[in-house]
Amino acid sequence: MKNHQKFIVRDGKVVTREYLFKKKEEFHKKQAKLSFEEKIKILVKLQEIAQSVRKSKTKNQFVWNITN
Repeated sequence: MKNHQKFIVRDGKVVTREYLFKKKEEFHKKQAKLSFEEKIKILVKLQEIAQSVRKSKTKNQFVWNITN
């Protein structure tokens, strides 16, 4: 019998390593199916988050300006 490594995650839930990798794979497959426009919207949101966290560290940091 295999020794399944277990982790405690949010709300004290215990999950196996295999479960985490399965969910990660499902997430990446779902993300790959997004339209190009949706991927760019996600990128802009991540840029906004990065800018708010690292304002003082980088002078050349900017967020793409896209129109909806």
